[in-house]
Amino acid sequence: MEISPDFHSGYVAIIGRPNVGKSTLLNKALRQKVASVSPRPQTTRRNQLGILTEEAYQAIFVDTPGIHQPVHKLGEFMNQSARDALQDADVILWIVDASQSPHEEDRLVAQFTAAAGSQAPVVLALNKADLSTPGRLDERKREYSSLLPCQAVYIISAQTGQGVSSLMTDIAGRLPPGLPLYDPEQITDLYEKEIAADFIREAAMMELKDELPHSVGIRVDEYHDIGDTKAEIFATLFVERESQKPIVIGAGASVIKKIGEKARHEIETLTGRKVYLELRVKVMKNWRNDPSALRQFGYQRNGED
Repeated sequence: MEISPDFHSGYVAIIGRPNVGKSTLLNKALRQKVASVSPRPQTTRRNQLGILTEEAYQAIFVDTPGIHQPVHKLGEFMNQSARDALQDADVILWIVDASQSPHEEDRLVAQFTAAAGSQAPVVLALNKADLSTPGRLDERKREYSSLLPCQAVYIISAQTGQGVSSLMTDIAGRLPPGLPLYDPEQITDLYEKEIAADFIREAAMMELKDELPHSVGIRVDEYHDIGDTKAEIFATLFVERESQKPIVIGAGASVIKKIGEKARHEIETLTGRKVYLELRVKVMKNWRNDPSALRQFGYQRNGED
């Protein structure tokens, strides 16, 4: 594409507590699914770039894990990932749930952002507006704005697309002048192997119940391209206790089959290839508190060995 001399580009950190729709908004902005999404909190466990290149700008969104009170080392890693994104942001996009008053974790997000000392403007997006009323939305706007100084406030629905176009226009206008930082054809920084792991975990979170989904870690053991039209993937789902293993497998392997079907569909949709996906389940005790296990699953910050 021909680059205009008044082109703008920069990083946009998407922050918020778990389950407010950060990844849903990213997928809507890109007009394509690159980030895993589920109704359960803490679906996103690491930072992921979503790169939107338009005629006049390139917005590099950093989808971050939901900021929360951590109870294990994985949670600490997730919070620190979100903090890291604030340091390099040109714009901070704070997503909240407009259907609810601020939670303690929303206040934690505001505290983290203020403590980061970033000079980047903060844009507040009240998401899930379709689940609220105009009177309640005005109240939510006042409640959330009081927690952190914001340069602009938008009422949106990432699910339906309401207000998203106006929000993107505002963000584009706040990006600094500069050439594209990524190839205009690139939409994310993750490799297909990493995206496959995220989609497998998303499928597991959709199928499993209660606390169990958060105990599941995914490792893609093999990813083979077969020409341009097919791929072969072998992956392992790790749980923390022996008693969890039969739950993930299910009677007659019914649950693991459903997880595989859902994940395969998402991978095929993104890659445009037919996928053979084989899953197995193993136990790795207390992996969420094991630094070596976290590294094995890719949960490590840039520069860490």
